Amino acid sequence: MKLALLSDIHANLPALEACIAHANAQGADQFALLGDMVDYGPYPAETVERCRQLEQEGAIILRGNHDTCPTQESDADATWGNMTTSWTFKQLNQDQQAWLAQLPLTAIIDNVFLVHATADAPEKWHYIQDERLASRSLDAAAKNPEIRYVFGGHVHQQSLYYRGSGNRLMPFQPKNGIAIPVGTYRHWLATVGSVGQPRDGDTRANYALLDSETSQLTFHRVSYDYLTVAQTMHDLGLPEALITRLESGR
Repeated sequence: MKLALLSDIHANLPALEACIAHANAQGADQFALLGDMVDYGPYPAETVERCRQLEQEGAIILRGNHDTCPTQESDADATWGNMTTSWTFKQLNQDQQAWLAQLPLTAIIDNVFLVHATADAPEKWHYIQDERLASRSLDAAAKNPEIRYVFGGHVHQQSLYYRGSGNRLMPFQPKNGIAIPVGTYRHWLATVGSVGQPRDGDTRANYALLDSETSQLTFHRVSYDYLTVAQTMHDLGLPEALITRLESGR
């Protein structure tokens, strides 16, 4: 099985379509979307409908923290985060809101644990930013002895950790398009990056592909027309801070 792992789409439909097309070209036969389909970006309703279509085709879809917020209208106060949440809420009909609200926080497929944030407390939306937090998440998932991989998003950056000697968790820096051997004799945890809003200085969309037959994990960067998306955000009056972030990849 080739499992395509996509997260943090953030209502950026062109980036999502680019990643889907790239994954299909790589031979992906299963998709998993790890949350945050909406907020920030200019195409919330269209993105939700595309994700629902993927679900009907067999994709696993999880709920992220930004998928939770738009189900309750918030006031547009001084922060651009609340401003986009309020705007996003108004773009979604009740059926779309209800679909987001009922999505699960975690899923298991074979020996893979899927989550938006962390396996130890998925509802608290912790960020995996170091070995300690990665170890806590991996330990929680590995209570199921069949689990060998934990995949999430939330941090908008690509990272990989593995359990080394002495039970210590070791970081490994992935490189674009280079397959990494991830044998099942070890435990692995990865954050797959962001499809719709990268934050590592590279404007290209992020996703990862697990080949369970060869036990290889490949992190991918995919080009798309982010400048047109940024212009659409500008035309809609979305916060300039988000537009700048999209244009800079930070």
